[in-house]
Amino acid sequence: MREDLLAAKTVALKPSGIRRFFDVVADMPDAISLGVGEPDFDTPWHVRDEGIYSLEKGRTFYTSNSGLKELRKEIAAYIQRTQHIDYHYLHEILVTVGGSEAIDLAMRAMINPGDEVLIPEPAYVSYEPTVLLADGKPVIIHLKEENRFRLTPEELEEAITPKTKILVMPFPNNPTGAIMEQKDLEKLVPIIIEHDLIVVSDEIYGELTYGGKRHVSIASLPGMQERTILINGFSKAYAMTGWRLGYACGPEAIIRQMTKIHQFCIMCAPTTSQYAAVEALRNGDDDIAMMREAYDERRRFVLHELDGMGLPCFEPEGAFYVFPCIKEFGMTSDEFATKLLEQQQVAIVPGTAFGDCGEGYLRISYAYSIDNLREALGRLSTFVTELRDHKMKEN
Repeated sequence: MREDLLAAKTVALKPSGIRRFFDVVADMPDAISLGVGEPDFDTPWHVRDEGIYSLEKGRTFYTSNSGLKELRKEIAAYIQRTQHIDYHYLHEILVTVGGSEAIDLAMRAMINPGDEVLIPEPAYVSYEPTVLLADGKPVIIHLKEENRFRLTPEELEEAITPKTKILVMPFPNNPTGAIMEQKDLEKLVPIIIEHDLIVVSDEIYGELTYGGKRHVSIASLPGMQERTILINGFSKAYAMTGWRLGYACGPEAIIRQMTKIHQFCIMCAPTTSQYAAVEALRNGDDDIAMMREAYDERRRFVLHELDGMGLPCFEPEGAFYVFPCIKEFGMTSDEFATKLLEQQQVAIVPGTAFGDCGEGYLRISYAYSIDNLREALGRLSTFVTELRDHKMKEN
């Protein structure tokens, strides 16, 4: 086999830190996983019915590269209704294979070799690899717990150089559950405009915010729609992970180039999923409200249990994750998660899977039933108690 068979930049990519643990879990029948970011709800019946009906009617052909016009109209209406932003359904919206494809397309459409992309971390695992594959340079901004894992103007200003082109806004955040409120976003806007940056705003968890807080898209602020790619999808809010459907909204010039890449690499998003998504947008608000209420109940339960076992944890206000701190044990996040899996058969994700600044933290998903959470957290409590007892004996 020739030495240069594989692309060097692909070989250099690190495998996902999330999946490694769950390959092990698959061979452990008694293990409980709190690691996958996937709703435990079934896709609502009325949405599934619409997908089934589309199959029964023989709607199994390619759609437009950009997606069904009917779906793009509903996306435009939804964003106008929830964020008060007007997008033209024909020219400024692209339907993709999940939000992850939209992220990849945005990077490939805009990055020239050497362009710098600012990525606040901890963050979703796909941002940095998609930048690298597009020959860009990821520049990591380390978010701090004392700032509630929010991006501050000072952090943004300090990271910008003449080569900076794109700012990723990963809020509500995976893995921390942090959000950016309107007042936080408004402080960033003058800096973004002054330096002529483009924002890739990943809002896949935008419908899942708690405590009466409403998600605000940075694209809704003055001067930002024309410099923002808004990315969302159906996986989290509608429990449609396996349907693989997302979308991107933004300036026509950028969406046109994203569509061109999508056209050659994908052709179009799954037709059945698109018909189901039309129904989700039209009649799914009550489903979102029901699931959000359930997640909020679980969120409060998990925070209470972590507090009871003495694990400090920032209170998340979005998504469905908590990010407790385990620095007291003097172990790396990877060591802690590995030993927990080996000794208590509970799988959680090391914070370092989401960037180096995640060291000393763990990501726990509460997209699981209360019964599963109670059992898993009970095992975690036992593990933590044993670690503390062992530490006391050593001292």
